[in-house]
Amino acid sequence: MCKSIASALGAAIVSHLLLAAFCLPASAAGAPGRAALTAQPAVATAAATKATMLGSARAGKRIVAVGEHGIVLLSDDEGKSFRQAKSVPVRSTLTEVFFADDKSGWAVGHWGAILASVDGGESWSLQRLDAAVDQPLLSVYFKDKNRGWAVGIWSLLLDTRDGGKTWNVGKLPPPPGGGKTDRNLQHIFAGKSGTLFIAAEQGTVVRSADDGASWNYFATPYKGSFWTGVALQRGTLLVGGLRGKIYRSADDGKSWQEVDSGTKSSLTSFCESGGKVYAAGLDGVYLESANEGASFALKQREDKAPFTTLTAASSGKVLAFSKNGVLNGLAEDKK
Repeated sequence: MCKSIASALGAAIVSHLLLAAFCLPASAAGAPGRAALTAQPAVATAAATKATMLGSARAGKRIVAVGEHGIVLLSDDEGKSFRQAKSVPVRSTLTEVFFADDKSGWAVGHWGAILASVDGGESWSLQRLDAAVDQPLLSVYFKDKNRGWAVGIWSLLLDTRDGGKTWNVGKLPPPPGGGKTDRNLQHIFAGKSGTLFIAAEQGTVVRSADDGASWNYFATPYKGSFWTGVALQRGTLLVGGLRGKIYRSADDGKSWQEVDSGTKSSLTSFCESGGKVYAAGLDGVYLESANEGASFALKQREDKAPFTTLTAASSGKVLAFSKNGVLNGLAEDKK
């Protein structure tokens, strides 16, 4: 029986706002042909800043954002203007991007694609593409230019020790108490101590304290999906996701406590800047905290543009992206 990408991804696809464009049968006879199409270069378009952006990161002072159709946007003026990257080898949707320094970066996306850049996102090379099945990667993290991890749907876990020249398939242990093992791994990040965390389905956070050699599960009282997570500068951890749920840990992920977000709108991204923590989500909802996520003040854009990803510029300004492309910031510009 064929399993559709939409049904398999469930909440993850909703969080990435791709239901309409990517409801494709993973095992259909035409899948390899579709994969071949995605391996074509991204198309340059004057409307690139209006495309759905799903991931963003800072490469030195540059802002890099990735999204649908392989579009990669770059800004060298604190987000005042954006342009497309010069060379991107795929036109499949890219879901997240991460830079280990101002030059070395990686982006991941559909068909298990992994791209690498050594020039701050100007050009990209293809490190991995799986033409057999569209098993999207949703998140990527590198501790340095060599050691990195990528995670995705159906417990897809990859790691590299050579900057992505080779990627190895990892395996998570069965979750405690049984249950499905092919859960979606939504977002990988590292704590202040270097401990790795993966925000996942069923209210779980997957944790590794030994550089990915072994993993274990930490459950929260919540049973829904976590879509995003962040480690704050002082070490506090936050995860968030469906129905506005936020959980906080002050002990390197060993225990988690719920924080009242004040909203039922699902959260897609966290960002720390200028001593404050920001969370953003669907329906134009965004949250601000001045106490490391212990409490949040709720705000909302009048246009209710659904946020997809946040990144802090080197100036401290928080840049926001949406399914409608580049936004002018968290709040609307009233000019």
